Amino acid sequence: MFTGLVEETGKLEDKIKTGEGLQFHFSAKKVMDDLDIGSSISVNGVCLTVVKKDSEHFSVDAIEETLKKTNLSSLKIGDRVNLERPLKADARLGGHFVLGHVDTTGKIIDIKELSNSHFVTISYPKEFKNYLIFVGSISIDGVSMTVAQLNDETFSVGIIPHTWHETIFSSKKKGDYVNLEFDVLGKYVEKIMQAKNE
Repeated sequence: MFTGLVEETGKLEDKIKTGEGLQFHFSAKKVMDDLDIGSSISVNGVCLTVVKKDSEHFSVDAIEETLKKTNLSSLKIGDRVNLERPLKADARLGGHFVLGHVDTTGKIIDIKELSNSHFVTISYPKEFKNYLIFVGSISIDGVSMTVAQLNDETFSVGIIPHTWHETIFSSKKKGDYVNLEFDVLGKYVEKIMQAKNE
């Protein structure tokens, strides 16, 4: 489980085809401190398992199902990624509960630079509309964000300068796809209501 507070950005050094999946090799600094083989790590909001590591690099495998639901397959050598280690039981929860189980991808359709922030609008598949609420939480490429504006097929978020520069948001442009994970609380509420109706 994660919080959506990105610890650092890592760099994709290599990706290798493994059947219908891919193995990614990243370089990083801060997250390497207590990362071990078998550890979970969030890469652009996707919970993956470390399968190789040295002092400055780690590798993860992404299977076919993961590649279908996320934007990982579009990563190119040299791309930066958002990285976060799992939440510790004694840590402060600064964002919201993020599982690293990406639901779908969204497409950036507008980026507005304001006086001291950026306002980003993202389109998303209509079938996920019930999971979004105004000023609710959403994970975008692993970053915990608050929905500032909501329409039938788009939502917008305001991004403060710190988040803009400390994550991969600053490298995004119109047309780019981002990983979306909707708040798990909404999913549980829907499941409970369905069970009651049945």
